[in-house]
Amino acid sequence: MDEFALISRFFSRPTPNSVLGVGDDAALIAPTAGMQIAVSADTLVEGRHFFADVDPVALGWKSLAVNLSDMAAMGAIPRWFTLCLSLPRADAAWLEAFAEGLFALAEQHGVELIGGDTTSGPLTISIQILGEVAPGKALRRDSACDGDDIWLSGPTGAAAMAVCHRYGKLRLDEDDLAYCAERLDRPQPQIALGHALVGLAHAAIDVSDGLLADLGHIAQRSGLAATVKLADLPLPPLSDEACALPQFDHCLLAGGDDYQLCFTAPVQARPAIVALGARLALPLARIGNFSTGRGVHLLDANGQALRLASAGFNHFND
Repeated sequence: MDEFALISRFFSRPTPNSVLGVGDDAALIAPTAGMQIAVSADTLVEGRHFFADVDPVALGWKSLAVNLSDMAAMGAIPRWFTLCLSLPRADAAWLEAFAEGLFALAEQHGVELIGGDTTSGPLTISIQILGEVAPGKALRRDSACDGDDIWLSGPTGAAAMAVCHRYGKLRLDEDDLAYCAERLDRPQPQIALGHALVGLAHAAIDVSDGLLADLGHIAQRSGLAATVKLADLPLPPLSDEACALPQFDHCLLAGGDDYQLCFTAPVQARPAIVALGARLALPLARIGNFSTGRGVHLLDANGQALRLASAGFNHFND
């Protein structure tokens, strides 16, 4: 099939919240009056960001999930997205499955595909997403304050454990692998949490490249020091054997692909955040605090400084 037949067959869906969707030289959207537009983009490359044999349904889901997670981290409501696909071949069965996963998540969050492009080449998926946030309400990385608590929306490390298992760097049993693979392949963007944190939290980021690395971006942009207590980190529900593996702490602290939200908030917001976690059924955990200084500091149970060889994934060095 040619490019236009491919788009029409697999990616043309109704877009009731757009003026003009897929099928023209450009889409037309009408943002809500008085709102600011939040824009983000991510590219996933086969062999770099996902394995060649990944389930295409899961890949469709994850391709959009990583972008939705950016909207959550900004406190924005996702509205529209575009999709650019580079395909080795026009495989109808693969495209059907990919579109199934993509639109399942899109419908769950009410976000519309309004355009994009397709071409022949190595499998590469690029999505640009647009959302809305009230002026002055976005959860920016440069807005952490001295004395802020640091919170995490849930456990990290499981996705990285799945990657290590696939590369043969560790072995997980069947139950542990099933949990870790689900976290890797079908991350859950925390849209409801991000939106609820507007006006409650100061700064936020989604954990895509590793907890310490991503928290370091808030520290750097805010001109503050972040202190994280290892004993306060929420742990993934894995077996004792998995948690005892030598790679576990590195995955927990520096592994990417979890897409949890890490956010900062004033001490007086603690009761409201605890109540929010209960309302959304999320295991929100207070893991440290911000203070004057620079960098990210990790402390063990005795308050002693710990160091890791790497704080997270680097797209050009790893």
